[in-house]
Amino acid sequence: MFRTALRNVLAHKARLLMTVLAVVLGVAFVSGTLVFTDTLGNAFRNQSAKSYDDVAVAVTTYADQRDEKTPAITAATLKKIQGLDGVDTATGRVSGFAGVADPDGKLIGNGWSNTGGNYSPGKNGKDSAYTFVDGKGPDAADRIALDEQTAKKGEYQVGDRVRVATNGPVKEYTLSGVFTTEDGAVNAGGSLVLFDTPVAQKLYLRAGEFQDVTIAAAAGASDQKLLAEVKPLLPKDAEARTGKALADEQAKQIESGLSNLNGMLLAFAAIALFVGIFLIANTFTMLVAQRTKELALMRAVGASRRQVKRSVLLEAAVVGAIASVVGFVLGLGLATGLRSAMSLFGGNIPAGPLVISPTPVVAAFGVGVLITVLAAWLPARRAAKIPPVAAMSSVHAVATVKSLVLRNSIGAVLTLLGGVAIVAGAAKAGSTGRYVVGFGAFLALVGVIVLIPLLSRPVIALVRPLLQRLFGVSGKLAAQNAVRNPRRTGATASALAIGLTLVTGISVLGVTLGQAIDRATTDNIKADYMVSMASGRPLDESALTALEKADGVVAVSPQQAASITVKDTYHSASGVTPGDVQKVFSVKTVSGSLDSLGNGEIAVDDKTAKSNGWKTGDTLPVTYEDDKKGTLKVGAIYEESEFLASILMPKNIVNAHQSYPEIREIWLKMDGGASKANEQAVVDALGDNPAMSVMDQKDIRNTFGGFINQALNIMYGLLAMALIIAVLGVVNTLAMSVFERQQEIGMLRAIGLDRRRVKRMIRLEAVVISLFGALVGVGLGMFLGWAVGETIASSIPDYTLVIPWDRIALFLALAGLVGVLAALWPARSAAKLNMLTAIKTE
Repeated sequence: MFRTALRNVLAHKARLLMTVLAVVLGVAFVSGTLVFTDTLGNAFRNQSAKSYDDVAVAVTTYADQRDEKTPAITAATLKKIQGLDGVDTATGRVSGFAGVADPDGKLIGNGWSNTGGNYSPGKNGKDSAYTFVDGKGPDAADRIALDEQTAKKGEYQVGDRVRVATNGPVKEYTLSGVFTTEDGAVNAGGSLVLFDTPVAQKLYLRAGEFQDVTIAAAAGASDQKLLAEVKPLLPKDAEARTGKALADEQAKQIESGLSNLNGMLLAFAAIALFVGIFLIANTFTMLVAQRTKELALMRAVGASRRQVKRSVLLEAAVVGAIASVVGFVLGLGLATGLRSAMSLFGGNIPAGPLVISPTPVVAAFGVGVLITVLAAWLPARRAAKIPPVAAMSSVHAVATVKSLVLRNSIGAVLTLLGGVAIVAGAAKAGSTGRYVVGFGAFLALVGVIVLIPLLSRPVIALVRPLLQRLFGVSGKLAAQNAVRNPRRTGATASALAIGLTLVTGISVLGVTLGQAIDRATTDNIKADYMVSMASGRPLDESALTALEKADGVVAVSPQQAASITVKDTYHSASGVTPGDVQKVFSVKTVSGSLDSLGNGEIAVDDKTAKSNGWKTGDTLPVTYEDDKKGTLKVGAIYEESEFLASILMPKNIVNAHQSYPEIREIWLKMDGGASKANEQAVVDALGDNPAMSVMDQKDIRNTFGGFINQALNIMYGLLAMALIIAVLGVVNTLAMSVFERQQEIGMLRAIGLDRRRVKRMIRLEAVVISLFGALVGVGLGMFLGWAVGETIASSIPDYTLVIPWDRIALFLALAGLVGVLAALWPARSAAKLNMLTAIKTE
């Protein structure tokens, strides 16, 4: 039976090609993902271990220039650490934000990973953390050193003047050297600027103090012993750990981050394989049907049902094994390509070999063979039931009425249960509702897939008159052929339906959220510009002062982070400019007036006021951030806005209780509105600072809603694999259908259907099947998009469901195009059939 199975595989190479391709794509996705994340993890772990090679003990204090309560490492404490037995070197470190401008004045790097630090040479005049490839470390207040990647991006050479932005105004420095480093921020696509130690201390902390200390042990010294001796010397809240412990911790963080990426990619691989199951099952179903006489003869000469079933499953196993080998090789190429793609998009991936562990190998062959065998199980079971008497007939095995009734009953129950679960989940807000919707979606999708053969007849019957009217005999025959074998049509349409259900659901949700954000921006913001730090860090007070004096500014108000405590309950607040805040935001008052901010009163949103029982005119006993006590009067209550804090306070009151104002954003209203001239005036007022972002309303919308579009594009890209497999399914179905219907096509040619109309018949059949699957997928996708949206509607102001009819029309048009393209080869094959030979074919 094994030899028979092998001969059958070799005899049906062309017919099995699409099945092999489907498995290959799925296996490549799985193995490529696993190899890619293993390689990435290994490279980052090696880099992490390398960066801590010379670190015996590392001390961290979390001290900050803005936080005087957290003690730092003083010069005296550092000297004590350096004097301990077993210490070779102990280096004090300070760090913070530093953004480098390129020759065009734009920020190099991504903002959040642009850092600055201090250059601290040891006894040999070098800092062991950095290897200089050109020049030397900074040894004066007006000198800096840059990492090699940043210097290359900015086209800077030693001796050039470089503009660097920290939290204050931009300053120019002379480049003294270029270095390489294992610093994680640089490898994440950021930049690193090294300052002379006194300069760095002044920028990021205080003179003579350090945030961190790295300790290198002398030969033969124990890391654990050093750790025990260092701990008693440290200030309160400081942490000390061995370099090995830090490397292990960082390795775990890398593992955790990559597991999330791994899980997401594997989820889409699972979708692709799930779609592939229909193609594989379809292929083997048709092969079994075409070999009815052959299998019946095997039964007649003594083969048992078990042997016939085993023969078909062995064929599937051979196909799966071949596809797994090819898929694994392609997966290695995919892993290499993903690594190169990350480098192209700015991710500086550490060098390292391609890691091929046993897991992706086992997964590739396990998934490929298992999926193929499972998909072939039902066709194999049907093959085993073929009676020996069928060898005397040319009639193919057909499904019994009983099996169709059972199938339709199961499908109806599953669809009904899924629909009920989806509606029930939509009625619940939060993650619980989404889990219920997800469970319902699975049941409904499976139910619809089971019911698709039943649905195909009435749905396609609706378009049959239109096809006949537009395309004549070719259209009528195409519609009849599409419903002749509802199981096959259903399996082919199911693959497209799954892909388009996901694509449509994601599109509905994404477009709805995007428009909700657009409305919130348009309805709530009057300001022409918003200024913020590209790094996400607070703006310096000097930026606000400069903008208040800028030409053309009509109103300016910060959103300055603040907090107060009322009756032991913490409340976040914003410091704003009285009189100007209502000019830059659309604030709808429920009671009172925002003009009361000018009298030293506060404004509270309606949700906070209601939950605390506050009313306009109430006087609240408060404790400020510096622990001083006082009273504040509620002067206004306004409608909650996602752009405003729950409490608005006059900026001068907030400043009185903060050492360092934490200004997250500054909002500006300009004379004449947004224009190039006004934008340039804002940029000039800020000193052309590359680290500061100046955004108009369109940029603000893109900032808040841009991630949705990015997420949609990523989802579309990942789901493309499933849709490609669905297209292969259409090609496969049509090719086998043409093979089965050779005699019929020959007869049609003989009675006058020319080659052009034969091609049209096959193409229309493909379009009908594709559009049927697309309509099912689009309908279910819109239903799921609505349901998931309902679970998050309460957390998004003015949430309104938006159906993206333009995208849905595009999906349907693409489905029709898929049908046309998929039919090219089968239609050409049908038209080329010799009519006399075809008529003689059984």
